[in-house]
Amino acid sequence: MAIVFGEVLAEDGTDASKLGGAPFNLARHLAAFMAPPLLITRIGDDRNGAAVRAEFERFVMPETGLQVDTMEETGRVAVERTAARMGSSPRSVLLPRQAYDFIDPETAAAAVSAAVAGTAPDIVYFGTLAQRGERSRQALAAVLAAAPQAKRFLDLNLFPGQADQAIVGAALEAADIVKVNEEELQALFNWYFQIAPDDTPMSTEEVHAACRALIDRFSLDALIVTLGHRGSVYFGSDGSLVANRDNPVPPYVIDTVGAGDAFSAIFLLGRARGWPLELTLARANEFAGAICAVTGAVPQDMGFYDKWARRWLAGGVSAA
Repeated sequence: MAIVFGEVLAEDGTDASKLGGAPFNLARHLAAFMAPPLLITRIGDDRNGAAVRAEFERFVMPETGLQVDTMEETGRVAVERTAARMGSSPRSVLLPRQAYDFIDPETAAAAVSAAVAGTAPDIVYFGTLAQRGERSRQALAAVLAAAPQAKRFLDLNLFPGQADQAIVGAALEAADIVKVNEEELQALFNWYFQIAPDDTPMSTEEVHAACRALIDRFSLDALIVTLGHRGSVYFGSDGSLVANRDNPVPPYVIDTVGAGDAFSAIFLLGRARGWPLELTLARANEFAGAICAVTGAVPQDMGFYDKWARRWLAGGVSAA
């Protein structure tokens, strides 16, 4: 069982296709593959909150970790349309003081303790956005303390202006496995090794050495770097390096929103199911690519998952 901690976001509407947030996306994917996690989050007592609860019901996810705030609203992303009228793309803005900024530590820890009393959690997933609020940072600390044996998976998910270096550094210190994209990796290189984006391009060997240095600095078990359509690279603390580059090209791309969350979900699923690492990365990359061909971060048609379930869950680890 996985414990997932963090935000739920609604983008200018209450229909499920506009609900997101990396932890919520990942939790729904896991639930669709018959591995429902304990999602610890906080929503408002509002229309968006009702839409979130409907998604919990649709994916048959336990509400044990779902908190309802009577004061603050469900996390929302405001889309500024003014820029679009000027010929530019709309700009998404994360609003301040949302329900996910006030996750209650005691309630969160109690939910984890109840879960631990049944099936001990294998892993705790968290990011950085929900840590922008002090209350939610305390809640994450309480969750981690309540599941001391679980591995800790950090999906960095950096948003401009939402998490400073101190928050990121503490998150890295707490993590065992870290997943970043290329832009986030560059930010870490800049912060910790003073390697700026406009410096002389690094060779492959230098990039690998810097990734190893991050693993050593934060005592990580592994660092995973996603490369979009180019695949992913896994760096292990034992010196291992597994690159997955041979990925099926999606028939078309609607948008890339949620692709990273889909990758993380399948990586955690494969880890829980005992798939070989190389196979897990290949499946994670393929599924992330498929998400780029649907509207929204999570498909509205539950039948979307059937093909993958037949190939992966029924077919065993050898099925591609």
